[in-house]
Amino acid sequence: MTDYTHSEAVVVAVSPETLYDLVSDVTRTGEWSPTCTGCVWDDGAGPQVGAWFTGYNATPARQWQTRSRVVTADRGTEFAWAVGEDYVRWSFRLAPHDGGTLLTETWQFTPAGQAMFAQRYGDDAPAQIADRTQMAHEGIPATLAAIKRIAEAG
Repeated sequence: MTDYTHSEAVVVAVSPETLYDLVSDVTRTGEWSPTCTGCVWDDGAGPQVGAWFTGYNATPARQWQTRSRVVTADRGTEFAWAVGEDYVRWSFRLAPHDGGTLLTETWQFTPAGQAMFAQRYGDDAPAQIADRTQMAHEGIPATLAAIKRIAEAG
């Protein structure tokens, strides 16, 4: 399997705890994501390990939903979730940096996700994976810029 992982980072002029409270509120994801139009916690859950949420996504070509499970919820340090049966992992890592926070967003298309795409899409799987990879590479910097703008506006 190929390693499909991508990370980028930005410094945000707020504390790690304040920034964590923002990025772990998945109901606000539509404010900063270029693809995810919104999320809702399943069964009134919240940002805790094991909690599930549903994401609503849209591009000009299609619309779809995902179910994700929180896998890390460490206030001020990291918020991460796995999409589906651990097909994709997304995380926000936070570290103090010059009076603010270094926020790193990481996307990983896991071996389980690659296998699922091979089964679902057959010969078209490489093109589908390339599309998702491009979306992550373009989406992460846009997401980080929007989070920075929202967090620093207070």
